[in-house]
Amino acid sequence: MNGWSERGGLARAAIGRAARRTRGQVAGAKRALWPFGRLRASRLLFAPHDLRTADPTTASDIYAGYFALSGRTVNCHGESPFLVAPPSEAWSEALNGFIWLRHLRAADTAIARANARALVDEFIARRHDRDEIARRPAVIARRLMSFLSHSPLLLEGADHAFYERFIRHVAQTTERLQLALAGAVEGAARLQCLIAICFAAICLDGQERRLRRYEIALSDELEQQILPDGGHLSRNPRILIDLLLDLLPLRETFTARGLEPPRAVIMAIDRMMPHLKLFRHGDGALALFNGMNATPPDLMATLAAYDDVRARPIEHAAYSGYDRLSAGTSIVVVEAGPPPRGANSIEAHAGCLSFELSTGSQRIVVNCGASRFGTPELKLAARATAAHSTVTLNDRSSAVFGLVLGERRVTAGPADVRVARQDGEDGHEWVGSHDGYRRAFGTIHTRRLLLARNGSELVGEDGLSPPAALASLPAAARFHLHPNVKPSLIRDGDGALLALPSGEIWAFEASGLRVTLEESIFFAAADGRHKTTQLVVEFDAVATPQVIWRFARLGTPAQRKTRAEEARQEQAEAEPDLPL
Repeated sequence: MNGWSERGGLARAAIGRAARRTRGQVAGAKRALWPFGRLRASRLLFAPHDLRTADPTTASDIYAGYFALSGRTVNCHGESPFLVAPPSEAWSEALNGFIWLRHLRAADTAIARANARALVDEFIARRHDRDEIARRPAVIARRLMSFLSHSPLLLEGADHAFYERFIRHVAQTTERLQLALAGAVEGAARLQCLIAICFAAICLDGQERRLRRYEIALSDELEQQILPDGGHLSRNPRILIDLLLDLLPLRETFTARGLEPPRAVIMAIDRMMPHLKLFRHGDGALALFNGMNATPPDLMATLAAYDDVRARPIEHAAYSGYDRLSAGTSIVVVEAGPPPRGANSIEAHAGCLSFELSTGSQRIVVNCGASRFGTPELKLAARATAAHSTVTLNDRSSAVFGLVLGERRVTAGPADVRVARQDGEDGHEWVGSHDGYRRAFGTIHTRRLLLARNGSELVGEDGLSPPAALASLPAAARFHLHPNVKPSLIRDGDGALLALPSGEIWAFEASGLRVTLEESIFFAAADGRHKTTQLVVEFDAVATPQVIWRFARLGTPAQRKTRAEEARQEQAEAEPDLPL
């Protein structure tokens, strides 16, 4: 794989991160021994806007000691939430990131303000920021942005002593984040840290020098991490949502303070907006690739309101490795790029050449999505090739996930991914191939998709090229169905009928091969994971190196009703009149 072996990838990643961590420790020691030149802050000049939606009813739950964060709820039973045993790392990250302050601010009551101030004061006084999870750079960045955005909630009615403690803590948090950036902060977390520091430099007094420095640093990082087509290096659609929810208020804050936003910030926003639309199905949900989970409809509506350009979704994201085919009411989104490397791969999936299909507001074929709050084993299973609508060889994934300093990163996978597309008389044609199975089985996987011009049919062709030395190679083409789709087999496996909630019926067949129904899990439901079904076509890649399959719409409810009425009318006309 172009010299990028599994063992070599693990070694280089570990050595690189260790070097960056050492550099950060040296920088921290130098700053501690030579504290001169620090930028002091005494006043808060501005509070940024938090675009994330809030629920004021949650404020009463927090006052009662119930913290519902990251899919888990904890009853503190009168204890401090910072002292209870966290049910998961994600819950603890959300707690220490103070993202829940927005609910207390939305309540806008004296009790909510006093409760928020008491919790923040306890966090500061008891130095909970020294806890292992609380001092992670990404958590520090989120906490800093939360404190700045919700400072009106915390400071309204506060005494001068709390005001001074709060400003001092915010300034110290900014310094700590600045030191962290000298160490092993990579990927999207690095962008979050830079955004948080820029917020602090705009909102606190006496920070002009810091702002000039970190404007440049943020601009450089955006140009590096945001690809020309608007995608992120991680290829994760969810990260685009998170970044936009931070960059849009940052742009507003620059303008509100009479400052010109960095050009790189404006350009990144303008590129990300249409790229995010590439993944959007007719029901508003985003396709499930590389870490994407349930789509938050409230946040998508917020981002849509900030979409000044109203650009159409891009259809071919060559740099990010995604394609979109649309015809009639049907939409196909395809994953067509190699997995990201290093820190950007901690949520990446082995789903190369997988696709999703929807018609109107109904999703038909999906991927399982990411299990963000499940067990480590479940998270890893959701990243496997078998959890995606593509071909799996010998029950193995097309990418390898190795443990690098506590993180499951992609350490080997497809390196040569080729894509071509064209519009013809028959419809929109797409062809892609990847070499993720070359090292293990000497095989290239090629997939061809043809979406009919009216959107009523999707024809696919999966081709494999196993070497002649192989006697057999078990393969399975999997098509995971959305939980709302109700499948039933035709003639014991000759095909399947798929009933949609809208009343539409679609048919599936696979070039005479037997179709089976197996259980699957859909991780991207708004209320948690759901059981669902997958269509599975098993075959021997040596004996059958090419499989052709087809999804076809048999008709809408109105069309079936019309045909039934026409049939009844023809039958009535054909019957002779009975004598009286």
